[in-house]
Amino acid sequence: MASISNSRLEQVIDRFEEVEARMGATSDTAEIIALSKEHADLKPVVEKARDLLNSRNGLKEAQALAAGSDKEMAELAEMEIDELKEKLPGLEQEMQILLLPKDVDDAADIVLEIRAGTGGDEAAIFAGDLFRMYSRYAQLMGWKVDVVDASPGDAGGYKEIVANVSGDGVFGHMKWESGVHRVQRVPATETQGRIHTSAATVAVLPAPENIEIDIKPEDIRIDTMRSSGAGGQHVNTTDSAVRITHLATGIMVTSSEKSQHVNREKAMEQLKIRLYEKQRAEADAERAEARASQIGSGDRSQKVRTYNYPENRVTDHRIGLTLYSLDRIISGDKLQDVVEALITEDQARKLAAMEEAG
Repeated sequence: MASISNSRLEQVIDRFEEVEARMGATSDTAEIIALSKEHADLKPVVEKARDLLNSRNGLKEAQALAAGSDKEMAELAEMEIDELKEKLPGLEQEMQILLLPKDVDDAADIVLEIRAGTGGDEAAIFAGDLFRMYSRYAQLMGWKVDVVDASPGDAGGYKEIVANVSGDGVFGHMKWESGVHRVQRVPATETQGRIHTSAATVAVLPAPENIEIDIKPEDIRIDTMRSSGAGGQHVNTTDSAVRITHLATGIMVTSSEKSQHVNREKAMEQLKIRLYEKQRAEADAERAEARASQIGSGDRSQKVRTYNYPENRVTDHRIGLTLYSLDRIISGDKLQDVVEALITEDQARKLAAMEEAG
């Protein structure tokens, strides 16, 4: 692994100190918000940079003492040299990871879509299981989940459910969930005890703040429909649900809360997010060669994970990860184990690509 130069580390520290100084000097609210975010992003990087610089300087000083005439000091210095030489490679790697290019949307909130796939009633039940898993994971991460639209399954779960998930770094953690999730188990409706394979599709769309997408009135069609409320908990006999269709792309969004005014706002917000995702996907397609070195495209047609209930096994097919703790993962309590493995693998691949490029 190529070593990070001291000048690069000092550059990061200088920028951090510049941001701190500017935060104390400006009274512009928008600038304070932007600087505060940059300050929070830079702080862990700067702490690691200072640690690395101090360790490098400490090694130089210890080596100078070890070469001196004082035998007792030389022995102590040799011990410090051994400790620092053991510590430095780990610090270098941690610093490399912190300096990796970030996905511009990693800090964004998301729209989470889960749809039942092949498997009939069992697929809808599984879609419900996945939504509960993500809801619990969101709770553990301190995120907020807000259901936008839901179509309950006939035997439980959901044919489709759409929710906004907001909080700190949601997309950066949840982007790995996009794709086809497969379940292997004996359905509650199965009388012969046979194991069935069903599937549900998950899509994770980034919802960054202030999406600048111009939607002209003539580009959309707005329809109102009868609404039963998100999740079908109550009956609303007014035509309050709103469906907006973007005519050029065929993208269709729905919001089904009580207020038609609120539904129009939420549906427009959802449409902007989907148009943003379309732009993002097109940009990604142009970088197809770079994508080939990543874990996965996030394409909703890609099979990403299998949940095998008889063996209590979860397998993530992109990185060959198998864990025998399905019960804890599907409950949401141990989903972070899978997410962390995917993040680590992505970082390793990016580091390898940087070394090849360098």
